[in-house]
Parts: sequence; structure tokens; C-alpha cells
Amino acid sequence: MSEKKYFLQTAPFRVPTTDGKLIEEHFGLASTRTEAFSVAHMVAPPHWSEPHQTPEFDEVTIVLRGRKQIEIDGETVVLSAGQTLHIKAGARIRYANPFDEEVEYWSICVPAFDINTVNREDEA
Repeated sequence: MSEKKYFLQTAPFRVPTTDGKLIEEHFGLASTRTEAFSVAHMVAPPHWSEPHQTPEFDEVTIVLRGRKQIEIDGETVVLSAGQTLHIKAGARIRYANPFDEEVEYWSICVPAFDINTVNREDEA
């Protein structure tokens, strides 16, 4: 009998957070031990942000509703529902939702998101 060529994700890993952001990893290191890529569904509350980071992986963001602000190497980009952004590894970025409504989006990282290679800066 041959090995299954697919995996149906029915119980994504809910990443514990302290900032009100929902992160559900469907595929990746935490959920399926997938190293090549990660796929996560996220909902960030109004006025949310995280520290600057310089990831060692590419990241694609697909916004479903709301708006998401991203600082990329000193330039500010605002994504709206239906827009997609690809940020290459090595860019200094900061994700935020400075708006009054939550933002819902998907994130795809190649290789997979890894807390050890996201390189978050201390908030000092």
C-alpha cells in the first residue's frame, strides 16, 4: 500500500499569545513539523503591533478583511482586503494594526516560520 499523498488539516495548532492576536498554524513546525513552509490564519485586534524583526524566511501575507500596516526597511505599506504582499528574507519589518477594526489574514512562510530565525528585536 502506498503512502498518502495529502494531509487534511482539521485541528490547526493555536499558538499561545499574550497580545490578543489569534494565530492558528495549519502547517509548519509547531503543527505538523513541516520545515519547508508554514501556513497560518491570523486575526490581529485593533491597535496591535509587534517588535521589529529581520526574518530568515520569505513571507507572503494575504489580507481577507481589515487593513494591516507593515514597515519594510523604513517604508510603510498598508495592505487592504484582497491584497497580497511578498517580503523577502532579510528585510527589517514590523507588523501592526494601528486601525480601529481587526485585520484577518493568512501568512505563508518559506521555509517555515521559526521563532529562532524570526530575529525579533527587544522592545526597549
